[in-house]
This record gives sequence, structure tokens and C-alpha cells, in this order.
Amino acid sequence: QVQLVESGGGLVQAGGSLRLSCAASGGIRHTIGWFRQAAGTEREFVVALTWTDIPTYAADSVKGRFTIFRDYNKNTVYLQMNSLQPEDTAVYYCAADSSRKVPVPRTVEMWDFWGQGTQVTVSS
Repeated sequence: QVQLVESGGGLVQAGGSLRLSCAASGGIRHTIGWFRQAAGTEREFVVALTWTDIPTYAADSVKGRFTIFRDYNKNTVYLQMNSLQPEDTAVYYCAADSSRKVPVPRTVEMWDFWGQGTQVTVSS
């Protein structure tokens, strides 16, 4: 069983930065992904880090702005978000794939464990 707890969300102006944390109990040597869900939309895949620390990005819109990395000593995966834009506003969730699927799954139902989410709001 893996338990995930996100933190680090908040309100930031456009062009600003935030670092989200996903603390895992039960180990983090899984594929860990970040999803986001804006109001009235479906949850969408943003980025993931495989259990071998290879990043997979959902779209060009976050490449170069978002970075995912892992600290094994703290059992935490981070999402560094730079140059934030109002369209990045959403609840951000981290998820774990304990079966190390290849390729990295991009649909919600393929992930085994979820955190409670953290709100990110970017003002213009």
C-alpha cells in the first residue's frame, strides 16, 4: 500500500514559480505521475517519472517549464513549475503506478494510488 500526500500549492502571479511535493509512504520506487484538474474539466496527465527516473511529459506546453525529480532520502517526488500561466490553474494530484507499466500510462484508471490534491491558482 502506498500513501501519497501533496503539498506546496498556492496562489501565484503569472510568470511565478511553485514547487509541489508528493510525499510517499511505502516507498517511492514506483512510477510517480502528476495530474491536474481544472474546474469543470477532466483530470489530465501532466508529467511522470518512471521508477528508473526517466521523465515523461504530457505536452509541449509544460516542457521547459515543469521539471519532475525525486529525493529518495525524503521519499518525495517534486514538481517544479516555472513561468506559470493562468491556464495552469488547477488542482494538482500525484499518483503512483506500482506495476511499472510501459509506456507510462496517461489515463486516470491506470494508476493505483492517489493523493488528495493541492490547489494551484495563477493570477493574471
